[in-house]
Amino acid sequence: MRNLLQEAIDEIRAIPDPEIPVITIEELGMLRSIDIKNDIVQVTITPTYTGCPAMQHIEDDIKKILVKHGYAHNKVITVLSPAWTTDWITDAAKEKLRAYGIAPPEKASSNKSVLFGKNRAIVKCPQCGSEHTEVINHFGSTACKALYKCLDCLEPFDYFKCL
Repeated sequence: MRNLLQEAIDEIRAIPDPEIPVITIEELGMLRSIDIKNDIVQVTITPTYTGCPAMQHIEDDIKKILVKHGYAHNKVITVLSPAWTTDWITDAAKEKLRAYGIAPPEKASSNKSVLFGKNRAIVKCPQCGSEHTEVINHFGSTACKALYKCLDCLEPFDYFKCL
């Protein structure tokens, strides 16, 4: 006998991030929990930053999956506290980011001075692996990324900021 709830959970865990489709919301650390309370499936998610434009898309995907598996009574809860951190990105997701051309966060998020341009972390080029890189703009294709350039292979790339 098929377990529809487990199938739904597996599909939810596999939802790709709309902005970076090579990683899932679970690998990114946005998927916090899936619970059943009073016959209602509750899925808790956390945005990578407040105002993340992908959140509605992710919520819609979750609800479609639950309804498809017979769980019309569902609730998606967005929690802002504790705030999402790049520490929640899995190591496998960091490698997927690198292979996709995005430099993953290199260190733990405890040093917030990097966000203000101080004590810049060494950001390796995801194309050639060089540490000879520079910041072009502190804001990249999305608010959670910065735009860098490799000074060896001359390729521009996004760096997923350490938050």
